Amino acid sequence: MVRPSPLDDPQKSAHAWARYKRLMRLMFGITTGVVIIAMVIIYKEVEDVSPHFFIATALGIGFSMLLMSALMGLVFLSSGTGHDEAVDNSLDDLGKTDDADDKVG
Repeated sequence: MVRPSPLDDPQKSAHAWARYKRLMRLMFGITTGVVIIAMVIIYKEVEDVSPHFFIATALGIGFSMLLMSALMGLVFLSSGTGHDEAVDNSLDDLGKTDDADDKVG
């Protein structure tokens, strides 16, 4: 039997997604700060760098940090709402085999 997920309740779901969006806004701000700091450091330390290097570095750092924060945020959302406990993770049926399958020849 499938257990209901707490995310099926509209109020709990709205609260959880609001918390996720707040976390993503915070992480976007932190990511923007890190990218700006990295660009300043690269500009001061390295001479004669192509603008394409700055663009690639900014996109690489920004995309990596936002992807990691989005995935970890989803893990926190799933765990914090009790959605993980609602999943049926029973492996009892996998160990059962037919006797006919075990007989060879």
